[in-house]
Amino acid sequence: MISKTMKRFNKRKKGSDLGEYDPLTQADSEDETEDDDLVLNYPRNGLNPAVADLRGEEELDEEEELREGAGHEVGPGRSQGGAAEEKAARVRGAMRSAAFLLPLSCAALLVLLCAFLIPCPQGALLQMQWERELGDTAGVTSPPIALWDVDGDGLEDVLIAVTNISNDSQPMSAQSKELSVWALGGGGGQMLWRKSLREPLISVQCGLQTGSSDPLHSSACVLISSGHMIAINASTGWTLWTTAVGHVVSHAVLLPDLQGDAFPDLLIATLPEDKVSDLALVLISGRSGALIGRPVNFNLTAQGKLIGPLLHETQTGAYYVMFGLGTVEAVSLSLIYSRATGQTAASRVRLKDPTWERLRKSNSSSLIHISSVSDPVDFLLSLVVGSCQRLRNLDGVSALNCSRSDWIVLSNSSRRLSVLRASDTRPIWSLSLASIHTCPAAGHFNDDGVPDLLVHQSANGVRKVQIMDGARGRSLWEAEFVCPRLAVEDSSVLTASGQSVFLFWAGDPLAQPQNVSKVAEPVLRKLFLLHPNYPTILLELSSTTDTVLSAAVSYQAQQKDASYISVSSRPSSGRALGAQVLQTLSLRAAAADARILRLTDADKPSSFQLRKFFRRLAFRQ
Repeated sequence: MISKTMKRFNKRKKGSDLGEYDPLTQADSEDETEDDDLVLNYPRNGLNPAVADLRGEEELDEEEELREGAGHEVGPGRSQGGAAEEKAARVRGAMRSAAFLLPLSCAALLVLLCAFLIPCPQGALLQMQWERELGDTAGVTSPPIALWDVDGDGLEDVLIAVTNISNDSQPMSAQSKELSVWALGGGGGQMLWRKSLREPLISVQCGLQTGSSDPLHSSACVLISSGHMIAINASTGWTLWTTAVGHVVSHAVLLPDLQGDAFPDLLIATLPEDKVSDLALVLISGRSGALIGRPVNFNLTAQGKLIGPLLHETQTGAYYVMFGLGTVEAVSLSLIYSRATGQTAASRVRLKDPTWERLRKSNSSSLIHISSVSDPVDFLLSLVVGSCQRLRNLDGVSALNCSRSDWIVLSNSSRRLSVLRASDTRPIWSLSLASIHTCPAAGHFNDDGVPDLLVHQSANGVRKVQIMDGARGRSLWEAEFVCPRLAVEDSSVLTASGQSVFLFWAGDPLAQPQNVSKVAEPVLRKLFLLHPNYPTILLELSSTTDTVLSAAVSYQAQQKDASYISVSSRPSSGRALGAQVLQTLSLRAAAADARILRLTDADKPSSFQLRKFFRRLAFRQ
């Protein structure tokens, strides 16, 4: 030990001797060592080389001491101090681990709580499976109905005109009627609001722009009775404006802005006050409900069922209104505006289409004849996917889709169904059919992009259901059923794949064509669903003994589902009048549990495969 101490002392002395300052030699060597210092004297790990060498020597000495002291007993104080430091390090590591894992565990627990322990809202589970009694009503009268998201929850709600009759034990003349319009929530049928009326409604249409920046108050519904138009806030039912417009005979048509107030305007058809003309068209401000000018009267060439009115925008951007009585006539919107106000219409409304103007047979006539007088027309519809009721909404999207499409023309007198080309009003195709009492439903059965038509014909107790190719007029699918004795509009619902499913009422399918003069009326009316992927399969979604009066389809975008909404008359024994019932049916749930009917003897696909397919069915608007 003594020898080691002496060795370290000699080294330090030698180092101190070398480090003494000699003014004679130091001056001579400064210039020679300056360059070497610039190259060699760089810091290593932040230390001066001399310091690093000194520390290296000390570390070597300590290692030698440890080797020499191996096997010797270490003092108890030093052993206890090292153990304490090691224990403290372990505690600090555990605390750091706990500080990291504790927030992570809390976050995971919160996710599990939200996912599994908090129950889903009951409205989301039962949103399309509910029923609501409308009371004792006028029996077989189909009430006006509209679909619109009233409360802003993403579900389309139901607005329906209700006529309750009291004192039903008295004669009909002594019975009192309570008229109102109800807004029922799409998520359970709860009453959102109710508005009393003085006159029966002939139309309920929603989607009119109000100009409010609040989404809940940005749209209005228009209630049309025989003598008045009432605009109400769709969310609250509060009246926005009321207008007396004479004897109204049509629904409202959405027009472009005619007055430059940034609000779309409206058009309706009325019976003329002079009782000489056949029909009058009236312009109404969408902002205030005030009449724009005066009614414009027309003398028509034929008499029959009211056609339209419909708005059409040509390829050049010109606007024409299509209407008639048993015929289809067209008149320029700019001409209607100038006759009503005595002023020139705005530039975008003033346009006229040269192709359409050439169809005018006389320069003195303001009307353009689209159909022949000898072939009375019963229906004029836009060839657009969706129900007739939905296409009458007053929102801009529905109006735009309808105003630029081709048309479906149906004549029961000649028993002909035609599709007219909008560019030149000429028929694309035409075919003969038996009696049709409801408008066809347009949807996509094949993949050519042109809407196809679901039509049904009834004769001798047999209902023949067909899907006609919208592009060529040929039959794509057909089957025969026992006639259900219902005149309910058929429906089509667009799926996420771009195809449509088709819904129709009928009795039991007939395996072979029937030549009998009459088939007995069925006890059960059945709602069938047809999917283009499985043309030999029908799903029986529902069956009832009630008399179905009207039907519509609502959409739930978030759930990718749709509801079939029907209004039925449910007769009571011993009573002349029956109670009307509003029912909703989830299409996805009903399709997954429906009874499967095979139109052929083929056993493929299996029932398991079919149910798996329909459980995954998604719908879109």
